Amino acid sequence: MRTICLVGPSDSGKTTLLTALIGELRDYGRVATVKSIHHDVEIDTPGKDTYRHREAGADTVVGLTPSLSFQVTPGGKDAAASETALLEATVDSLRAEGYDFVLVEGFHDSAYPKIAVGERADTEPPVVASGTVDSLDPAALAANIADGTLVD
Repeated sequence: MRTICLVGPSDSGKTTLLTALIGELRDYGRVATVKSIHHDVEIDTPGKDTYRHREAGADTVVGLTPSLSFQVTPGGKDAAASETALLEATVDSLRAEGYDFVLVEGFHDSAYPKIAVGERADTEPPVVASGTVDSLDPAALAANIADGTLVD
């Protein structure tokens, strides 16, 4: 399985490039995505059953619908310090589920290979490609990701 992060400042085109890469990589195998979100969001409706399960103290709550599923696992007391560990555990879980590619939006300080969109001074190596959303070719990037030229 190949994992690559798309990093860059806000509004640099990361999501635009990521969605284009998803379409291209689907020709080569199964694609999963992970999104770094820098603020708390509520994906569960307060007062509804899964929310009540979580509020009652469940360590993880999984919701299953006829067409979608979701999992809510609190980050814990030291969530910021464990963000990298959580990313690695998530990627390992996706590997076990048989995904061929994991595209991560964000996590500029992770050890995974990165495509830098726009300019960001604090991106940790390795940066395997960089440019603007207009200069990066999703089809060529996908082919290079799939054949291991860009990441391995």
